[in-house]
Amino acid sequence: MKFDIFSLFPSIFQSYSEISILQKAIEKNLLQISVHNIRDWAFDKHHVTDDTPYGGGGGMVMKAEPIFTAIEDVLGKSPKLPVILMSPQGQPFNTQMAMELAQHPRIAILCGRYEGVDERVLDHLISEQISIGDFVVTGGELPALMVIDAVARFIPGVLGDPDGALDDSFGNGLLEYPHYTKPDNFRGWQVPEVLLSGHHANIDIWRREQSLMRTYFIRPDLLAKANLNKADIAFLTSLEEKEKLGHFQIKKWFGF
Repeated sequence: MKFDIFSLFPSIFQSYSEISILQKAIEKNLLQISVHNIRDWAFDKHHVTDDTPYGGGGGMVMKAEPIFTAIEDVLGKSPKLPVILMSPQGQPFNTQMAMELAQHPRIAILCGRYEGVDERVLDHLISEQISIGDFVVTGGELPALMVIDAVARFIPGVLGDPDGALDDSFGNGLLEYPHYTKPDNFRGWQVPEVLLSGHHANIDIWRREQSLMRTYFIRPDLLAKANLNKADIAFLTSLEEKEKLGHFQIKKWFGF
């Protein structure tokens, strides 16, 4: 899979793509990240890529011409692939979106800056806008890296565990269960006995119930769309009844 990134600050991408999972994916030719400096397609003396907005107001706006020229030069006119603008006005990014994007052999991402991009870029070039949350950061580079990382995890062969991405939080619609490692006793805090039992069926049940419990208390909104079986529903019903009876010290457990 290939990502074409269009940015005014391409150096941001180098260090992150040279470590950990992304580095290994690139080395195995499962992933390719090509970063293009939009300034290289600004042909005036000073390589200007932004200007003041028509109608007045503060801030600067990224110019349409160098963006169009850069993307069309790299991808061709009317590219047949997703051309995404990272923008706080976009659709909220989630696991389902990452899974769908991972099906494409090639994706282009435009990183916004300043007050945004000339609206004609959105009208005639961009296929979709993506946001990583209801907040604003300085530019689209960090959000783009987050999208690349999340999408890469769904490319076959990128993770050591083929089902690893589906076991992560949100992968199956729920928050992930707790993890422990050695030592089994740290400062008197013991690893749950079931994890030391070697009984894999019981471990699976415990992990599922812990996942349901975390989701119930921390992100109950996820349960409406989660794929729940009869055992899940029965467990959640018991949680609800115990909560009503005041059996849970929620603040102590989850830091609320």
